[in-house]
Amino acid sequence: MIPQFEIILIASLVAVACALLGVFLVLRKVSLMSDAISHAILFGIVIGFFIVKDISSPILIVGAALTGLLTVSITELLIKTKKLKEDASIGLVFPVFFSLGVILISKYASDVHLDTDAVLLGELAFAPFDRLLINGLDLGPKSLWVIGLILAINLVFVLMFYKELKLSTFDAGFAAAIGFSPMLVHYGLMSLVSITAVGSFNAVGSILVVALMIAPPSAAYLLTNDLKIMIFISIGIAIMSSIMGYGLAFLSDASIAGSIAMMAGLFFILALLFSPQNGLIAQALSNKKKKVTFASHMLLVHLLDHEGKKEESMENTISNSRVHMRWKESFTEKVLLNSLASNWITKKYNRLFLTSSGRKVARKVMIQEI
Repeated sequence: MIPQFEIILIASLVAVACALLGVFLVLRKVSLMSDAISHAILFGIVIGFFIVKDISSPILIVGAALTGLLTVSITELLIKTKKLKEDASIGLVFPVFFSLGVILISKYASDVHLDTDAVLLGELAFAPFDRLLINGLDLGPKSLWVIGLILAINLVFVLMFYKELKLSTFDAGFAAAIGFSPMLVHYGLMSLVSITAVGSFNAVGSILVVALMIAPPSAAYLLTNDLKIMIFISIGIAIMSSIMGYGLAFLSDASIAGSIAMMAGLFFILALLFSPQNGLIAQALSNKKKKVTFASHMLLVHLLDHEGKKEESMENTISNSRVHMRWKESFTEKVLLNSLASNWITKKYNRLFLTSSGRKVARKVMIQEI
């Protein structure tokens, strides 16, 4: 295969593996844990290397997974003390493990190809050159096989335990009541996060792993409330981020991992702005509409309060309503247009009159206020 295609394929597989797990992390509101695990596993990798003296040994993955679970366990113990919040607990635990890993590397493994820059930023451009050779047969980049295997494990886990994951994510209490173990599912998920992080760090680095576990799922969460659709959208955004990120890095001669992370962040920003239901623009328009609707209700109450009284001809006018409500002329026009369009009022010159539906709405509003 062409090296460029291999790079895109490796990045895309990492993206899918991360985005798949990231959906459940975001929904469980433990997405910060992926950041903690992706940094803390460095300690487990170093310890594993000291034991077997082989950087390609699967023992490193085991050590990283155990460190990830240890990070989660200690963090949750601190949270259960109710003395610290989740973010503070994470901020206390993972820097300790990451710092220990950095110290051990710089002190005892400085001559080994296991450095902090690779852990953070990865070496995606060089991944195609580390080949898997069996009996002289070139089977492609090692990273491709490692990530492919991890992705397969993640897919099997999600498919086999989809109901348990869904139930324990949205209603852990009910899951426990009917015999499921939310904590077992939780630790299984965190184990896979650890394995995915350590399997990806040599190729793409922990920063991109964190970005792909948080940004695409968060964007998908803004776009839909359906879990299955959310998973597919998250994976789609992650793949597009990988392809477009590599293209951006190729054209601008920039970091591949950094460009992919930037594209993932850009997709999240677009979702945050333009999501039809949860986007900032949609919320701003909704708030603006609610403000006009509320003002229209106040106008109806005002008109009803003076209807049939001596002062009606003076009070129930456009000019007096604007002064009484202290509205600007432009806002008064919006309120009148909304009320007329809703068939709540009629207008004759400067006078305003309630319709039958307008009276009903005004009485309903008054009852609610009381």
